[in-house]
Amino acid sequence: MNKIYIHFLLLIFTLHLTAQKTEITKTIDAWHKAAANTDFDLYFKLMTKDAVFIGTDATENWQNDDFKAFSKPYFDNGKAWNFTAIERNVYIDKSNKIAWFDELLDTQMEICRGSGVLKKIKGKWKIAHYVLSITIPNENVSKVVALKKESDIQLKEKLKIKQ
Repeated sequence: MNKIYIHFLLLIFTLHLTAQKTEITKTIDAWHKAAANTDFDLYFKLMTKDAVFIGTDATENWQNDDFKAFSKPYFDNGKAWNFTAIERNVYIDKSNKIAWFDELLDTQMEICRGSGVLKKIKGKWKIAHYVLSITIPNENVSKVVALKKESDIQLKEKLKIKQ
C-alpha cells in the first residue's frame, strides 16, 4: 500500500512540474511572439515591472522603463525582433515561484542564446531578467576577439576601466 501511495505522490509531483514547465514555455514563447508581432503592450505585460533586459552590446543593460523607451520606436515602426526557440531548458525552484531557463534561438542575427529568470506573480509567470548573447563557434573566437579590440578600447574609456 505504501508503494502505491509513494508512486501516486511521485506522479502528482511530476504532473505538476510538467504543467509548470509548459506554462513557463508558453509565457516565453508568447513574449517572443509579441516582439515578432510588434505587440508592445503584451510584450511588456509578460515582464515584471522591474525586469532587466541585457542585450548583445556591452552597453545594453536595460532596466524595464529604459528598455521600453528604447524599444517603443521599433514596435511602433512594425519592426521589432523575431526570436524562435530551437531548444530550451527550464528549471524551477522548490517554492515554484522562481524559474530560470536557457534557450538557443533562431534570430535575425543567426543562432543566439538567451537565458532568463521568471517570477510567478499573482499566479502568472513573468520574465524578470533576460540575457541575449550571440553564439560564436570556438574555432572563430580569435577572429571575433580581433574585431572587438578597437571597440572594447573605446568602451573601456567610456566606462573608465583601467587598461
